[in-house]
Formats: sequence, C-alpha cells, structure tokens
Amino acid sequence: MSIFGSIMTKIFHHPSAAPADASLAAMPATSTETADAAAGQAPSQPVDVGAVLTQMASTKGGGGNYKSSIVDLLKLLDLDSSLDARKQLAQEMDVHAGADGTAEENIALHKAVMQKLAENGGVVPDSMRG
Repeated sequence: MSIFGSIMTKIFHHPSAAPADASLAAMPATSTETADAAAGQAPSQPVDVGAVLTQMASTKGGGGNYKSSIVDLLKLLDLDSSLDARKQLAQEMDVHAGADGTAEENIALHKAVMQKLAENGGVVPDSMRG
C-alpha cells in the first residue's frame, strides 16, 4: 500500500471516524461501499479529519505539531516519518518543493496530504490546509 493509502486508512478507519455531518450517519453503507473503504479508498460518508486527528493526539500526549508538520502527522499515525518515507510520499503526491527533507518540502507535503484527504472524502479544517 502507498504511504498516502496508509494515511487514509489510519484516518478514515479510526474508531472515532464519524461522518462530518450527523445527518449522513443515518445513511447505510452498501457492501460495495464498505469494501471500497476497506481498500483504502474514499469513505462512503465525509469524515471529519480534524476531529479524528485531535482524538488521536489526545491519546498520545498531544501529537506534536501534526496540524502543520508532516513528520509529526506521520508519527501521530504510527507511520514511518524517515527521510526515505517522506521522499517516497513526495513522489506519490508529485511534490517537488525544495530539497529532500527541507522545511519547504515538508510544508508542501503536509499541504498536499490535506488536499488529497479532502478530495477523497475528508473534511479538513482550514487550519490544517496550510
């Protein structure tokens, strides 16, 4: 699975991943939607990414600066945050800002991840979009 696929799975399938709009919670998911979501694809209902990450951070002593740091976000999700992993993620996300591992690249990576989460059914707060 791609690194971004792992990020989606960790967030969209977290136990606290409730729909962003409570009125959507009453809509039953079809078996196809459930299978698609299980494969790391977009959820059948919008997921409040900010709420999920906040809940995860509260169980891990704050989660560092996950709202703007790709390294802290990956650590919060228990994913590899090494330079090699971030290089791979940059390739997946087609991010070519600054040299590998620089603050410029890391900020661009975080922004790209949040944008892609939003494109795939996540409700991302403006404060996390960079």
